[in-house]
Amino acid sequence: MCSIILHRDAAGIFIAANRDEMKNRPWDAPAEYWPGICGGRDRLGGGSWAALNRAGVFAALLNRHGTLGPAPGKRSRGELPLLALAHDSADKAAAALAGQDAEAYRSFNLVIADASAAYLLRGLGDGLIDAQALTARVTMITSGEPNERALPRIARHLPRFEAQPRENWKTLLADASGTREEQLNIPAPADGFGTVCALLVDLPKTGPATQCFAPGPPDRTGFNRLDW
Repeated sequence: MCSIILHRDAAGIFIAANRDEMKNRPWDAPAEYWPGICGGRDRLGGGSWAALNRAGVFAALLNRHGTLGPAPGKRSRGELPLLALAHDSADKAAAALAGQDAEAYRSFNLVIADASAAYLLRGLGDGLIDAQALTARVTMITSGEPNERALPRIARHLPRFEAQPRENWKTLLADASGTREEQLNIPAPADGFGTVCALLVDLPKTGPATQCFAPGPPDRTGFNRLDW
């Protein structure tokens, strides 16, 4: 995922995300490829970019600046959401991964959330993985820091998400306007880089967690609920 937006209120946490990737990198739509975990599967690395477990814990991976794709000697970042989802709460998942070796991976942002808590875990390519709680009502993360308005995409779109109820966020994900650096939904040629799919996740404090998935750019592809 290259853009993820979280909304927190008394009812729980709601998440909207667009995944940006090379169009020719193969992947499978979300399903239960791993016991008790439903997520998209990257055929190249074997892991996931975003997934949800039966306990209602969600994890999503974003590359940090300038680290698209694999690198020799580095483990696949797609294993990180799966490691997080071995736990039954966001608190436990964040505590388990924080302090682990960040040098094993290219740099990343990992968002972990459940109905009650959300965290950003950062791996900066060396040192240890660090964790910070995400407590704002609305948080947007791309390839840098949370709500980093120096990034054109966040500067353009964060105010829109802050101003709109979460029921309208699906429409906001589909916005392809602006410069290339600002675009949230990135058009791309068939073999180029762009938005390849989108996801909406509801993590309520009462009732089951749900995911709705769009298997293409959200301005051209509808969302369907994932039942598993």
